Amino acid sequence: MIEVSHLTKRYGSHCAVDDISFTVSGGGIYGLLGPNGAGKSTTMNVMTGYLSPSSGTVRIDGHDIVEEPREAKACIGYLPEQPPLYTDMTVREYLHFVAELKGVRSKADRAGQIDRAMGRTGLDGVMDRLIRNLSKGYRQRVGIAATLLGDPKVIILDEPTIGLDPAQMIEIRSLIHDLGQTHTVILSSHILSEVQAVCDQVLIIAHGKLIAQGTPEQLAGKLAARGVISATALGSRDAVLAAAGAVPGLTGLQVTAEKGGEVSFTAASAGGADLRAELSRALAEAGCPVTSLTSQTISLEDVFLQLTESPAEPLPGDASAAPAPDVSDTPAADSPDPAPAEELPAEAGTADTAPDGEPEEKEAGEE
Repeated sequence: MIEVSHLTKRYGSHCAVDDISFTVSGGGIYGLLGPNGAGKSTTMNVMTGYLSPSSGTVRIDGHDIVEEPREAKACIGYLPEQPPLYTDMTVREYLHFVAELKGVRSKADRAGQIDRAMGRTGLDGVMDRLIRNLSKGYRQRVGIAATLLGDPKVIILDEPTIGLDPAQMIEIRSLIHDLGQTHTVILSSHILSEVQAVCDQVLIIAHGKLIAQGTPEQLAGKLAARGVISATALGSRDAVLAAAGAVPGLTGLQVTAEKGGEVSFTAASAGGADLRAELSRALAEAGCPVTSLTSQTISLEDVFLQLTESPAEPLPGDASAAPAPDVSDTPAADSPDPAPAEELPAEAGTADTAPDGEPEEKEAGEE
């Protein structure tokens, strides 16, 4: 469905996205995870045609985003971090406007698509209210409803829950989960719990590079090769360390506590092997009975921190980090292609806020 090959985007001397390659299959929810400034939003803006790449290619359903922008963009519903809403319109008026921009010419088709989009996003009860009077959560729903118009195959959401309260975040995540049943959804986030809760696949970006890709469980499993065994045994420090040090493949022994004849320590298991049985046997044979022995579980948070706080390197054995086949690196134009008639122009974002000094009205039913 989406093929990103050797994508690079530079702003002057700054390289925001550095030779990223990945493929997204049809269906499911994919999360772009990374710290602020990692290159997530830039990658999305290039994928949607709002920015031109410095080099590399992006293909949406077989269409090159630079060479066939109209066909490629017709496959995409895009919600930027700040939804480009005309706040002096009602919800229904705005969605009619967006549907016309996206080329839905028939009145019957427009009405049908708008009704379905409002139904899926829970906007039926506020369809005739001004957008400016809606809460942040409902405005986000309006933006998501707009992405559904035109029946795109791919939904791209940039930080869709930013600025929402906990209840609104849960509702939007539930909506995203539902969209993943019928569309290919790509969302960017730096909120670990959000990615873990809704995403089937995770792509971790740091320092402008794609450094890992897989399910949250797969990423944790790959880092488990660098994981840690924690143990506590009875005996002297020297005896415990000598017995543990004799276990093949166990490295990095480090004492964490000594109290009442017990020695607690950690050790790395090389190659991801489960060495708990061997360690327990070695300690017992040395006369150092084991009182506790665990293999630490690696969470997505651990994966994220280990990968993003160090120079970007692919995980060992991570096939997703392998370079894609060579493609033309002809630089694209310095400015993005003009948006086709069916797309909502980026300038719409300038109407996202009410005039200065004008208080927002509060109405019943507002979140």
